[in-house]
Amino acid sequence: MVKSNGGIIGPDNVTTGGFSGVASGVFKLGEVTDLIRESKWPEVSPFINTVPNSCRFNIASSDNLTRTSDSGNKKTFTMSFWVKRSTFGTDQVLTNITAPSGAQGRVFFEGSTEQLEFHDVSSGGSYEIRYITNRLFRDVSAWYNIVIAVDTTDGTAGDRVKIYVNGVQETSFATATQPSSGLVTSFNSGGAMEIGSQQVPAEFFGGYMSEVINVDGTQLAPTSFGEFNSGSGIWIPKTITGLTFGANGYYLKFTNSGALGEDFSGNDNDFTVNNLTSLDQSTDSPSNNFSTLNPLNVNPANTNTFSEGNLKAQLNGEGTTSTMAMASGNWYMEYKCSGNITQWTGVEEIDSLISLQYTSANKSVALYVGGATMYVNGANQGSGGYGSGWSSGDIGMIAFDADNARVYFGKNGGWWNGSSYGASSPSTYVAATTGKTYYFRFVKGGNTTCDYEVNFGNPSFAISSGNADANGFGNFEYAVPTSYFSLCTNNLNVI
Repeated sequence: MVKSNGGIIGPDNVTTGGFSGVASGVFKLGEVTDLIRESKWPEVSPFINTVPNSCRFNIASSDNLTRTSDSGNKKTFTMSFWVKRSTFGTDQVLTNITAPSGAQGRVFFEGSTEQLEFHDVSSGGSYEIRYITNRLFRDVSAWYNIVIAVDTTDGTAGDRVKIYVNGVQETSFATATQPSSGLVTSFNSGGAMEIGSQQVPAEFFGGYMSEVINVDGTQLAPTSFGEFNSGSGIWIPKTITGLTFGANGYYLKFTNSGALGEDFSGNDNDFTVNNLTSLDQSTDSPSNNFSTLNPLNVNPANTNTFSEGNLKAQLNGEGTTSTMAMASGNWYMEYKCSGNITQWTGVEEIDSLISLQYTSANKSVALYVGGATMYVNGANQGSGGYGSGWSSGDIGMIAFDADNARVYFGKNGGWWNGSSYGASSPSTYVAATTGKTYYFRFVKGGNTTCDYEVNFGNPSFAISSGNADANGFGNFEYAVPTSYFSLCTNNLNVI
């Protein structure tokens, strides 16, 4: 349970008090949810979903958005991106424009250092603007808001380019090449515009983007796009209103799964969708951040491949975990068996050692699908059966009661009841250790690679039915058990 400005929110009751104009008393969690939605809870609501969607970009499939830019203001403009990264090691482009003259402007993460670079290069290859942050962007679990505001006509050279990260202006740069007064840039030049890539050389972005905005003709502050939460002090998105986008301005919200490049600025500056599908519309957003697999929580000696916003992984070593941990509450996830069915799936203590197999060093509960056996803290629990009929295409289910350290396993809509996957709700559990914090854990078994496709409520694989938790979050193949929730920040904030 977590404190929330005047009360403790738990699965059974909540106490508040001492706050003028807000709820006071003892409430069930469902009642708390209603009070939050009615703005009667003493904290800025985590359920105000200002941004419902993002777009998931995958490097391997060369996902991007393209259009021919209109000719606009090449001296004054503002770009804003909400970004959640998923992979490192290569240059990853947020946006690129190639002007008719051959000049080029780009915003990207440098693959060798993971710094952010913004530059404008003349047709002759000279840097006319170049800013490289000292800040490194290596967090795969969080959303960044990046705002680049340009006015080359400003009389103060240091104010011609302003870069903000999560509402705060960057002042420390490895490189800071300021534009000359009145410089005509490549941006808004009527050239080839790309989101998520540059074609020559071919470089793509891996991760999630949301609220991608270009304002043509105005240098704006980050407060046009976000604000600091009054309760937590965290930079969060706000409803976009009152912006004058200009002729080449656009606003990509990604709320139309059938047209992810649709522009909502009123300009109809729509982008062409390349290799993206409706499955790439995601509910993982800066308003509600979902757990993914963690490509950093691995043994670097092993070769593992992560894709689809870290919801798919080909494991060739000791596996990985969820990015979010669970100390209390009830949590639900699904995973799809694909490829080689030698998967070890379950929960593991946050401070446990990563190992190829579930040895005694691993404080964990794990179902070995390949052998239909259960391991607890590295010990084989014997031939319990656990559904020997697992096959490719099956969807596994895990319900984790973190308060009581109980792990329930299911398959294709049924829960293990001691002899089969026949129970309609979590039935027979495997005990973990109480009082510990756990990750969901995924390990390959055997001597070959192992494929995982996971769903913490934000799937990368097709869902035929669609089921949300009681708070309205998540998209699952099967019904979420009563009082269990998807692993996302809006749920973590109140459970």
